[in-house]
Amino acid sequence: MALVFTVLSFAAPLSRFGVQFGDLPTRDASVASVLLSLGQTLPLAVRTRWPAACLAVVGTSFAVYECLGCPPAFGSLGLYVALYSAGAHQDRFRRLVPLVATGGYVAFGAALHVLGSPEGLTDYLLYYMVLAVVWGLGVQVRGRRVQEAEHRLLSARMAVAAERSRLAGELHDVVTHHVTAMVVQAGAAQYLTESPDRLHEALDAISGTGRHALAELRFLLGVLEATGDAAPRERAPVPGRVPDLVEQTRAGGQPVELVEDGEQSAMATGTQLTAYRVVQESLTNAVKYAAGRRTLVRLAHTPDWTDVEVTTAGTAARDVRAAAPLGGPHVSGGRGLAGLRERVEMLGGEFTAGPCPEGGFRVHARIPAGGAA
Repeated sequence: MALVFTVLSFAAPLSRFGVQFGDLPTRDASVASVLLSLGQTLPLAVRTRWPAACLAVVGTSFAVYECLGCPPAFGSLGLYVALYSAGAHQDRFRRLVPLVATGGYVAFGAALHVLGSPEGLTDYLLYYMVLAVVWGLGVQVRGRRVQEAEHRLLSARMAVAAERSRLAGELHDVVTHHVTAMVVQAGAAQYLTESPDRLHEALDAISGTGRHALAELRFLLGVLEATGDAAPRERAPVPGRVPDLVEQTRAGGQPVELVEDGEQSAMATGTQLTAYRVVQESLTNAVKYAAGRRTLVRLAHTPDWTDVEVTTAGTAARDVRAAAPLGGPHVSGGRGLAGLRERVEMLGGEFTAGPCPEGGFRVHARIPAGGAA
C-alpha cells in the first residue's frame, strides 16, 4: 500500500487528487513538497507493526505540507489510512495515542489560523469529526477481531473438553467391558479345576480378553500421545467385528446369540464405533447383572439406518434397578448407558433402554448410516 500511494502521488491524473485543508495560498511543487509527500506515504509500510509511529510521521508531514501551502497530492490520503491503522492495530497506550493526536490537531489548527487560514471553528470541528470517525472504524474492527480471537479460544477449549469427555467414555467402555469379562471368566475358571480341557478354554478366554483390552488401550493411548502417527485402523472396533465381541462374551460363559439382517452399508467411522459400543456396553451389563441368562444381539441394516438391539432374558427386578433405574424409555442408567445415549443422539439417532414387559432388559439404538456423522 505504501508503494501504491507513493506512485499515485506523482502520477497524473491522480497526483492532484487528495486532501486539502486550511485554504492557504497554493505554492508550486518543490523539493520540500516532494519530501513531505513521501513522509505521508512511505510510513504506511509499517502501519500494522508500529501504528502510533506511522500516525505520528504521517500526521506531522500532512500538517507541515498544508501549512506550507503545497499543491494537493494523492499521498495526503495516507493520513486516513494511518488513523485507521492506529485504531485497528495499536495495543499499547491505546488511550494516550488519541489524546496526543488531538493535541497535535489543535496545534495544527492554531498554526493555520496564525498563517491566515480563512477556516472557521465549525470547519475545524467538522474535519476533526471526520478524522475521529476514521479512527473509530479502526477501533471497531479491532474490537471485532478481539472478539473473534476470544471465540476461537473458547471454541478450542470446548473442543478439548469434548475430546477429553469422549476419550473418558472410550476408556470407560474398554475397561469396564474387558475387566468385567475377565473377572467373570476367572470366577468361573476356579470351578473347572477338575476339568482340565474346560479350564484350558477358560484361561484362553481370559487371555484373549486381556489381549483385546490391551489393543484398544494402545489405540486410545496413541490418540492421547498426539504424536501425529496414524493408529492402525484395525485397532479401532467397528460393527463388522461384533461377531468377535459376541464370541468373546460367549467364551466367558454368557449364552449370547447374534442375528444380523440386511447388508451393512458404508458407514462413517464414528457411526461404526458407536454401534460397536452399544453392543459392548449392553453385553457388559448382561454379564454383570444377568450372568448365565440368554442374551440376543440383533443388527438390522438398511441404506439409511443401522438398528442395534440387545435383549437379556429374565433379568431379576432388583438387577434391572441396579443396571438402570426405571424411568421410561430414556432410562438414566449408569455412566455407560448415559454415554451411549449421548453418542447416539449426537449422531442424530435414537436410543432407548429399559426393562421388557415380559421380563428382562432391552437396549435399542437406531443410528444413521452416515449423513449426520
